[in-house]
Amino acid sequence: MLTKIKFILFFFIGLTTLHAQETIPFRLTKHNNIIVKALVNDKDSLDLMFQIAMEDASISPQRTRKADHIIFNKDEISDNNRVQLEKITWKNVRFFDNELTGHEADGKFGTGAFSGKAFKIDYDQNQFVIYDHLPDLEGFQSIKLYPERDQLFIEAENIIDGKTITCRFLLQSGYSGGLLYNNQFAEDNLLDKKLKITVEKTLKNSSGKSVITKQGILPEFKIGNTTLKNVSAGFFAGDLKTQKVSYFAADLIKRFIWIFDADRKTAYIKPSRYFSDPYYKIN
Repeated sequence: MLTKIKFILFFFIGLTTLHAQETIPFRLTKHNNIIVKALVNDKDSLDLMFQIAMEDASISPQRTRKADHIIFNKDEISDNNRVQLEKITWKNVRFFDNELTGHEADGKFGTGAFSGKAFKIDYDQNQFVIYDHLPDLEGFQSIKLYPERDQLFIEAENIIDGKTITCRFLLQSGYSGGLLYNNQFAEDNLLDKKLKITVEKTLKNSSGKSVITKQGILPEFKIGNTTLKNVSAGFFAGDLKTQKVSYFAADLIKRFIWIFDADRKTAYIKPSRYFSDPYYKIN
């Protein structure tokens, strides 16, 4: 009898370990940015924006809260910091100083907070979930990730003028809009002529060179086996062309619940409650 009780006890301990998880609540702003309350070095209470396109953390020069206990060197870098995110303690964190961030945030934090773990961005429950092992994936579809340094890329299909064109996109949760195409893709596929342009702005630098931002509508976009219609899509024109990578940004990221494996080689997605929301307007 005692042996049987021990077996049952070990079984439930093993089951608990298999599904061990932690959660971090977040707030989604009207600009589609994820904000998490953080305590840094047991002293500084900050609102940090989650930036999936970085690993470390940073502080904004426009912050409204004090960060006096993050000590930077002459290169504006601070090492060996401690960040508390709900019940999760993130140690040996590197902060960069004077990096702009999203609305309502004092700084940013990246995927290093979930290093070595699978994690979910659950927009339905407004929380991150961190796992020791992948959870039940029923209802999710898998998509391949292409990690490069601290950044994660996906491939998706763009239907332009009736033609399907594959493009690689950086997951970019700091940019509030939907798609932002790199300069080469915009030029090669004549987006200026083939997309319906809804907003256009021209800015000039001190040398008189112009950068033109254009916002248009992509009729159809496919990620995995999921199709989105009339997607907000931007690109740059003019003399200054510095957009080297295309973004799959916050307004599209929030339309799915995401689970990332620990190796960051595969993501699993399914539509969130925001899937059919109107698209964010870039003014």
